[in-house]
Amino acid sequence: YEGFTRLKDANGRLILPTEFIPAAEQAGLMGTIDNVLLFRCVQIVRKLMKQDRRIGIFCNLSPAALADEHFFPQFLDFMRDNRDLAGSVIFEIPQDAYENRTSIEARAMAKLVDLGFRFSIDRVTNTEIDLPDLERSGVRYVKVAASTLVEQVVHRGMRPRSAITREIAAADIAAIFQRYGIDLITERIEAEDTVLEVLDLDVPYAQGHLFGAPRAIKESLMEETAPPLEFYLKQSGRVS
Repeated sequence: YEGFTRLKDANGRLILPTEFIPAAEQAGLMGTIDNVLLFRCVQIVRKLMKQDRRIGIFCNLSPAALADEHFFPQFLDFMRDNRDLAGSVIFEIPQDAYENRTSIEARAMAKLVDLGFRFSIDRVTNTEIDLPDLERSGVRYVKVAASTLVEQVVHRGMRPRSAITREIAAADIAAIFQRYGIDLITERIEAEDTVLEVLDLDVPYAQGHLFGAPRAIKESLMEETAPPLEFYLKQSGRVS
């Protein structure tokens, strides 16, 4: 599974991230939004694991949250309390944010990795990605849009950076990722033709609207996984 944040206005209209993220960043609310999403993800994972312990969920994390000296310590404490879910909760950040991370953000990532949690990289625009660096940083998944994978790997001959010196065939790309403990996932699969192109690359995992569009969690589950009042007060700094 993958958790997404979607907001609604007073009239119930869905507000997409492209609309609310700039305003949330300007207001300094991204840390709170990330923490609420994390809280729900943790509660949902615990509920789903009662039926299947193999459950995993990708949870998007804004780079700003890693560097936020008010929110990150609270976030780290929360994940420390839930470190038994380290194999089931994967933090996801964009490639651009990962490759341009500051030393503060890198240390924040390392603290989560020390707890046993792992990372996923998405929104990949350059497949010449440094695999040894990803492995050292606790990245265990890389998501690449099918169109990007085909265009760069098949048509342009681009390859990830690794210690392998021999020529790498396009069909061996996923296996090269796995040598570094990283699973390659093709995303944005929206047509059956795309599936055929990806199958030729022997990519083990895929996601996209062809397999099912994102759905809002049930209202009953929304209530069941809602953070308590104390959680919001802590986010606002009104309780310690």
